[in-house]
Amino acid sequence: MVDLSSERDVREAYSAHSGELYGFALRSLGDSGLAEEAVQETFVRAWRAGKRFDPEIASLRTWLFAILRNVVIDFGRARAVRPKLSGESGVEPSVEPLEQALLAWQVEEAMRRIGEDHRHVLVETHYRGRPYAEVAAELGVPEGTVKSRVYYGLRALRVALEEMGYED
Repeated sequence: MVDLSSERDVREAYSAHSGELYGFALRSLGDSGLAEEAVQETFVRAWRAGKRFDPEIASLRTWLFAILRNVVIDFGRARAVRPKLSGESGVEPSVEPLEQALLAWQVEEAMRRIGEDHRHVLVETHYRGRPYAEVAAELGVPEGTVKSRVYYGLRALRVALEEMGYED
């Protein structure tokens, strides 16, 4: 079991995941120095919250990317309120591509954690945009059952995302 409150486990986690985390941070922030700082801050936060990591809820990689997402958002906000220095372009790199990629990845992982019936109706109605009646006919169940599965599936998805550390 990984105990991110131990220095050895943090070093191993850093060795295993820092490169990938750095790549996302660099693409998001557009600055190699800030990307390095974001990865360091991610591991500091992971170390401080190490006792809360639960591999039953999410993989270490998932948990670290959730932390990185929050760090990148914090860095982006800090840069937005910082006064511009003369000679700076005024164009700030967007964190949107990283946020979108991480959110998609987190939703995909959360979808794996909910029941098959709920997952199926969510994919068909929300992702494929099919009407409830059409999905109900395909499944051979009443339309109300599909609506109920969508409702409870969305609730289960929210719980799964919260357990993975997603913050709205």
